Amino acid sequence: MTIGQEFLKELSLESEVTRRYLERVPFEQKAFKPAERSESLGRLAIHIAEITAWWISCLKEEKLDFIDFEPEDITTTTQLLVYFDILLEEVKALLSKVGDEEFEKEWSMTYGEKVLFTLPKKQVARVFCMNHMIHHRAQLGVYLRLLDIPVPAAYGPSADEEEVLLIKNFML
Repeated sequence: MTIGQEFLKELSLESEVTRRYLERVPFEQKAFKPAERSESLGRLAIHIAEITAWWISCLKEEKLDFIDFEPEDITTTTQLLVYFDILLEEVKALLSKVGDEEFEKEWSMTYGEKVLFTLPKKQVARVFCMNHMIHHRAQLGVYLRLLDIPVPAAYGPSADEEEVLLIKNFML
């Protein structure tokens, strides 16, 4: 199994859980913040979806430049899910065919001429694509809990759901 195929298997499982979290985002409450310094609910949800695009940049480019970055203008949960699904399908197609040598290449995150970091693509995929999405998904779970919206199960049952979907899939 290639590195890309290994990431594909893991991303497929994690994105299934992530999508279930995104399905519950109430955009009528998009301005909600659990604390003044927190990101708004709407911006956090869009960020979780847009992290999926980082995979595309990592696999196809040598860097991602944020100098002219503008988040997607998403105002409904349906738009959010469509955006996430489109990006995810492209990532899955790329991961299914990318060669292992691509993951050894260096990739940079920049802001114009300023290099924020440069790392091997394999590390970028793990930390800034996969783990970063999971981190923000957990934050979204806190927002949902504070809004009294049932939190989906992830690696085991949540207080709101008994289903252990991901663990069942890992057993296959």
